[in-house]
Amino acid sequence: MYAHQYEITLPADYDMGIIRKRVADFGHGLDDRAGLGLKAYTIRERGVDGSPVNEYAPFYLWRDIGAMAHFLVGGGGFQGIIRDFGRPRVRHWTGLAHLPGPAREHAPKAASRRLLPLPADPDPTGLGLAAHIDAEIEALHALARTDGVHTAALALDPDHWHLMRFVLWQGPIPTPHHKDTTERYEILHTSTPSLTDLPTGRLT
Repeated sequence: MYAHQYEITLPADYDMGIIRKRVADFGHGLDDRAGLGLKAYTIRERGVDGSPVNEYAPFYLWRDIGAMAHFLVGGGGFQGIIRDFGRPRVRHWTGLAHLPGPAREHAPKAASRRLLPLPADPDPTGLGLAAHIDAEIEALHALARTDGVHTAALALDPDHWHLMRFVLWQGPIPTPHHKDTTERYEILHTSTPSLTDLPTGRLT
């Protein structure tokens, strides 16, 4: 499994209705995309739910890396983003765990992301990192059992050495979980053509 996300920050006075219409008109285009596990069409709106910015920030979980590459560079759909917004930086992560939640059968309406820099490893063998990942995956299992969770994923960026936890929620993100996130999103649409084919559980 592989995750990627691009964040398009928009002007403070940008009419987010334009993005909402864009997703309503074209969001179903990936509903049957081969190799794609999940795409959440996520936005943040300035002044809403604590967001300081207007942002369009779709999030993807891919089952097939070749399909992801085709999407980005082979004319598989990303050219529309480049045409309308320029070429954004695409963050990408190697999947560590993917878990369905109790609300998997319901369309998610919100998402939370936590970016966590990995601390320096005090263990000279380098095995402290493995222990840290073990603890994060155990915590993800507990979180994935929370009422309202649709999907929970944990992934690693080995370039900047941080962990990314992304959780899709059936409804509003419960307040106790606000403190443990770095970004909260509204989901306008979710494409899940190969969601059931994504590997489940710990992936390492």
